[in-house]
Amino acid sequence: MNLQVLYFAALRERVGRASERVDVPAGVATVGELRAWLVARGEPWASAFAGTLRLRAAVDQAMARDDTALAEGAEVAFFPPVTGG
Repeated sequence: MNLQVLYFAALRERVGRASERVDVPAGVATVGELRAWLVARGEPWASAFAGTLRLRAAVDQAMARDDTALAEGAEVAFFPPVTGG
């Protein structure tokens, strides 16, 4: 499955890019599985996602959870939670 992955804020700085197109293996079908697959790729993803339990995700610009299913060509964005004041 081919996906467009977007990285925002500090995550973008840690990964060193704002986006990338990835072709994930057949076993990657949810946001949580995508996150785990990215980390398993090694650096810089492993350290970028380390300690980011509160990391948020969106699929095709709609908020998503770890169990949200992915579809061919989806846009998946990862970003830290937003704080307001």
